[in-house]
Amino acid sequence: MSRFDNIRVVLVEPSHPGNIGGAARALKTMGLSQLAVVNPGRFPDPQAEWRAAGAQDVLEAVEVFSSLDAAIADCHWVVGTSTRQRRIPWPIKSAEEVAADMLGKPGATRIAILFGREASGLTNDELQKCHCHLQIPANPEYPSLNLAMAVQVVSYELCKQAERAPVAPSWDRPLATMAQLEGLLAHLQATLVGSNFLDPANPGQAMTRLRRLFTRIDLDDTEVQMLRGILSHLGARVSPQQGSVRRGPGGTPPGE
Repeated sequence: MSRFDNIRVVLVEPSHPGNIGGAARALKTMGLSQLAVVNPGRFPDPQAEWRAAGAQDVLEAVEVFSSLDAAIADCHWVVGTSTRQRRIPWPIKSAEEVAADMLGKPGATRIAILFGREASGLTNDELQKCHCHLQIPANPEYPSLNLAMAVQVVSYELCKQAERAPVAPSWDRPLATMAQLEGLLAHLQATLVGSNFLDPANPGQAMTRLRRLFTRIDLDDTEVQMLRGILSHLGARVSPQQGSVRRGPGGTPPGE
């Protein structure tokens, strides 16, 4: 089994089929094979086959998803490529650092690397689903990088470091999948609203910051189950005062 078998490259809404073929070729060149696309503009398509050159096997095995959530639901760790600066910063790493992190995860960890649309990249909501953001240094006056080229840069770093990376340590429980993490966050939000801690009409950035907290740490599936058990226990005992919303320092909603 290859160390790359659990690494899935996900192209989100690529508009040009040639970029799908180019990404397949980039992956095969570096020893990777898992490619997925979310709502492609045109695929299958002869241009994808032409650009794939000798990587037809990778292209034929491409998984097509109707949503990003479906594409990453079974993944334990998600990386989003972006050059965008954010109001609430997320952990940002280089391709070299991300490759080291990936190879250092327990062997059964399923990883997704997201690449956004050719014209606009990944949206803020999509980037918030990621554990960290990957940035490729480029000329600040012209930072545009072709989609397939960006895939090549990241897969090259993985290939380069895999030759010398030690075997990843094991963990006693599987890491939580994105579907499990999304379930925890939805449960947490419902509990905060039900207890009147969070005002759904004016939530501020509380859930965004809580999402960043939970994606910054590697929760395993047992830890998620424990946290959801705690939320269920507390939720059953909460008797919120109607119309009462807890405020943060200075009278602002929590998370502002």
